[in-house]
Amino acid sequence: MGQPIRDPATVYFCVDLEASGPVPGLFNLVSIGGVVVRLAGDRHVVGDSFYYEIKPDFEGFDPGAEAIHKLSRAHLEAEGRPAREVLAAITAFVKAQVGPGERPLFVGHNAPFDWMYTAWYFAWAGMENPFGYNALDTKALAMGTHRLPWKQTNKERLEALHPGLVPPDPDLVHNALADARFQADILIALLDA
Repeated sequence: MGQPIRDPATVYFCVDLEASGPVPGLFNLVSIGGVVVRLAGDRHVVGDSFYYEIKPDFEGFDPGAEAIHKLSRAHLEAEGRPAREVLAAITAFVKAQVGPGERPLFVGHNAPFDWMYTAWYFAWAGMENPFGYNALDTKALAMGTHRLPWKQTNKERLEALHPGLVPPDPDLVHNALADARFQADILIALLDA
């Protein structure tokens, strides 16, 4: 491993989401959670967070996806917030966390999936993406940091490489906020290694 990564101008937003299927537009963003990570002195620390469940806008609802995240269409219709309202709240959250001279950076564990949904939803809503065009994949970061093949950058392998990592309670796996918090811990382990 190399030197720790220290960039005081970057505010990391570890984002995890659950969806009703493989692609946005045909399927729905059903929940999204995010956790701020920023440099504090010589270490990165976890900051504020958000979590929303989202009312469906599209017909697609894969039973296999629902079995993973356990958020039914009926629950989301009753309890979810409208997507545009959630996106506006996320935008306000990001802007409140980023100070002068700082920039936000979207972070995902398997970022292509989370980024695809996030970027698509902001475009669909006609809203500016508060993360711009920038995303960091912790799986790719782990590949470079540990010289691992992509398939070996799963969370279980990273737990073995970083014994201080504590996974979410099994009942909270695939809860977007719990997963985002664990992802924030993974990011910190990789940045501060």
